[in-house]
Amino acid sequence: MPRSIDRVLIFDVWGDYAHFRRFYTTTSPLTFPIPPRTALCGLIAAIIGKEKENNEYLKYFTLNKASIALRLLNPVKKVMIAENLIHTKNAKGPGMNLITERTRIRFEFLKDQKYRIYFHHTDEDICQQLKENLINHKSVYTPCLGLSENIANFKFVGEFKVSLKNSKDYVKIYSVLPIEKIEKEKGIKFNFGDQYFSTIVPIELNSDRVVTKYSNIFFERTCKPVEAKLINHYWNIDYTSGTNENIVFIE
Repeated sequence: MPRSIDRVLIFDVWGDYAHFRRFYTTTSPLTFPIPPRTALCGLIAAIIGKEKENNEYLKYFTLNKASIALRLLNPVKKVMIAENLIHTKNAKGPGMNLITERTRIRFEFLKDQKYRIYFHHTDEDICQQLKENLINHKSVYTPCLGLSENIANFKFVGEFKVSLKNSKDYVKIYSVLPIEKIEKEKGIKFNFGDQYFSTIVPIELNSDRVVTKYSNIFFERTCKPVEAKLINHYWNIDYTSGTNENIVFIE
């Protein structure tokens, strides 16, 4: 049974660069093409000030408490950048200028990314705190897109009503969506020229930062909606402007 949700907070977040490291890469760090749900939890936690020490913030963003959906607003674009990593463990003395050992590593970054985030929480106090900080463009900790140097900006879009919908026909979904929510037979209406991708990402961590659930996420790289037949429900957002938007939460 889907949880009872009547309203969602919507905000946009963007930055020059983003890096959401794939866990299986070593010497050449690669990035997921989209932010995993776990990264979105960290971003929201930074805005409202949930402690990162001892992974305290994770308990507030379990799947049974927080509902999060993601929409791409800019196409997925990647670049490779070489960075000099310094060996701080072998430093001779307290000064950074005394570090002589360096290793050049090529990092894969996402470039000029912008996302729309949809958020609901079972705790009304968390929703209210996030809403107030978004309206005032205030954050307790610095929000970033993956790495601390990839500082992010954000803007509050609004708080809007949502309604639960079901359909046996193709529905335009504007958010990324888990593949397990799509019908297996002819579940996607593929349009000529569109660029479809899927990626397996972590969506929930426990307090030891061990992944407790993965999901295969489907999306269109250039931000177009995906026309899909869904196994179960989706959510319709009724904007005050009169427009509507269908989303699926990552769960």
